[in-house]
Amino acid sequence: MDSHDTKGIINVKLIHAISKRSTEEIILMLLGGLSIPSILPFGIIRMMQRNWALAAVDMAIVAGMIAVLTFVWVTRRVRLGSIVITIFYSIGMLASISVKGSSIVYWVYPTMIAAFFMLKAREAFVINMASLFSLVVILIGKMPMVDLLSVVVTLVLINLFSYIFSHRTSLQHLELNHQAEIDFLTGVGNRRAFDHMLTDLYKPNNADVSACLFVLDLDYFKNVNDQFGHAAGDQVLIKFCDLIRSRIRVIDSLFRFGGEEFVIVAVGVNVDTVSHLAEELRMLVAKTEFIANYPVTVSIGVAQRNHAESGDAWFQRADAMLYEAKQSGRNTVRMAA
Repeated sequence: MDSHDTKGIINVKLIHAISKRSTEEIILMLLGGLSIPSILPFGIIRMMQRNWALAAVDMAIVAGMIAVLTFVWVTRRVRLGSIVITIFYSIGMLASISVKGSSIVYWVYPTMIAAFFMLKAREAFVINMASLFSLVVILIGKMPMVDLLSVVVTLVLINLFSYIFSHRTSLQHLELNHQAEIDFLTGVGNRRAFDHMLTDLYKPNNADVSACLFVLDLDYFKNVNDQFGHAAGDQVLIKFCDLIRSRIRVIDSLFRFGGEEFVIVAVGVNVDTVSHLAEELRMLVAKTEFIANYPVTVSIGVAQRNHAESGDAWFQRADAMLYEAKQSGRNTVRMAA
């Protein structure tokens, strides 16, 4: 294997490793990675100039950045790493100004702005205001009062603008995530929302939560589309979801898994309750007139949560019961043992 092949393999592995990282991790790595080559040359120059105090501050910041980035890369604890880097970077900035004086006060601006990229808006604002107070204490008597007031006012404005921008961006991000998890036709959760809920249910703090999974499939739905058209089929799906939501509890969740297949996640229920609910839903659909003089029925597979199995295995058990219900003639309910 030549050197080009080796480099190619290394690059592929690096890209694969990066692709597994969250957006927050990548942003933190980029900000930290850019800070190191930005500060390191100054530390080297100051060592050559025998300016040991400032050189020590610069090298401490670089070493701290490397340590925190390594910690985040290994543990993937982004939130803790972001807080540590922000506090560490702010302390380093204040230490540099304390040693060098007001001539390097301009380093405060990028430091404070960077905090809003790494932390929640409120956290960044609190840390920056604490840094600003410390900065005023350090610079009082070391620079003209008018100049100090100008620095304070501009920093306050920068923090206010950054806070507003960061807060609005977070709200928009939450709204986009919410919209991305809603089925555009029926208004219920989509498959992504279902996967998200399964992930939450299998987090350690939800390990003891009892839950039940219903997999529902409208019987012979293709015939509805073929006979009445897709517009009529869409109306059946919408009315079906409205009907199911009117019966299940507020704490239960309905998802469109795909096509005419739906999933209900009911929490805090026992076997008897689940059995009665599934049968009630089946009967409710059967007696509802979705299309004039045309019967619409549903087959349902049900599985109680087994804490020893994965979310995928849980769904597969419920889906197997749905298959059994359809094989048994449809318009029926089957429950996993």
